Formats: sequence, C-alpha cells, structure tokens
Amino acid sequence: MNDFLAWHHETLGVKVVEALTKNNFQATYCKNRQETVEKILSLIPSDASVGVGGSATIQELGLLDRLSERGNELLNHNRPGITPEEAMDIRRRQMVSDVFLTGTNAVTLDGQLVNRDGVGNRVAAMIFGPKKVIVVTGVNKIVKDTAEAEARIKRFAAPLNNKRINLPNPCTKTGECMNCQGPRRICNITTVLSKKPMLTEFHVIVVGEELGF
Repeated sequence: MNDFLAWHHETLGVKVVEALTKNNFQATYCKNRQETVEKILSLIPSDASVGVGGSATIQELGLLDRLSERGNELLNHNRPGITPEEAMDIRRRQMVSDVFLTGTNAVTLDGQLVNRDGVGNRVAAMIFGPKKVIVVTGVNKIVKDTAEAEARIKRFAAPLNNKRINLPNPCTKTGECMNCQGPRRICNITTVLSKKPMLTEFHVIVVGEELGF
C-alpha cells in the first residue's frame, strides 16, 4: 500500500472511530489485519463461547483458526458438513453466546452501522443477546450516510454475498440488486444501529485495509 492510500485510509478510519465513540460504541482503529487479529484476541477470553455471523471479513482475517486453537467454542453455522437442523440450532445458540463476532455491510461517517440480512440471526445478535459484540469493518465499507449505505449494499454487498453462498438470485447475473421477490431472496431485514444498544458491550474495529464485501 502506498503512503497516500495509507494516509487516506487512516484519516477516514480515525474519523469514523471518533463518530462511533460519540455514539457510545467502543471503537478502535487498527492499521492492518495482523493488528486487528491481536486486538480481537485480547477482547475474547480463552474460555468464551464465540458466535460467528456470516461474514467474509471475519473469514479473511483467519481469526477462527486462532480462536479454535486456543480452545474457544466456535458457534459457526457455516461450518462445512453440518445439517440444516444443526445450522439452525447453532444460530439460536449464537444469540446467547459470550461473544458475537461479525462484520457490517456499511458504516457511516457519523458512526452508524447499517446491515441487511436474509434470516435475521446476524442483526438480531448484534442488537441483544450475546454478552459482548465485536464488529469488524474494512475502510472500503465507510460511506457518507445511510442513503449511501443503501446504495453500497445494492451495488456490492448483495450481489457478492449471493455469489458467495451460491444462490440463484438475479443479482448474480447482473452484478447489482434487482429487488428480486423469490423465496431465496437474502435482502429481507435492514437495521441501522445509530447508537450502542443499551445492555450490550459493543466494540467496533475499523481496519485500515479493504476487507469483505
């Protein structure tokens, strides 16, 4: 990464961290992935159960192997080889996990987290249930406001996530949201966390790199 790009990432990242802090989130800026992983590991006790929301960002960090190696119980409904019934049970257990770990579809310059879900387990756990929530976002998800967050979700997050989980929705052909109405639509629930949920310890880590969709 060149110096100019690093400067721009850090300038925007720090600005978002300041806005998130004003909104009562515990926010941190990390310059790179390695620094981010170490920060997250410091926030999660080694005996904690860890719910994992569907997140390309978390997968890209390589964090789950580190957590598993040190003995954390991982509640990951995307684990290969499990049945639909097992995946549903894991989603329910995530709601009462010690720590819930996920990404976000967008974060605004004034410190709001914007997300769109298909099932709703990810956004539900972000709001209430787990003792601690840790959200990780790359600088590529920083947007001006909620309107721009909506546009980002339709242009990037929705088609790429549909492609990632191999669903036959129209956006996997057009590359952009087509507002499909089929039974396998994953854009069903939209949440905006404008402030930290009152009863949840909530950390947001902004990373000075591009991560996820």
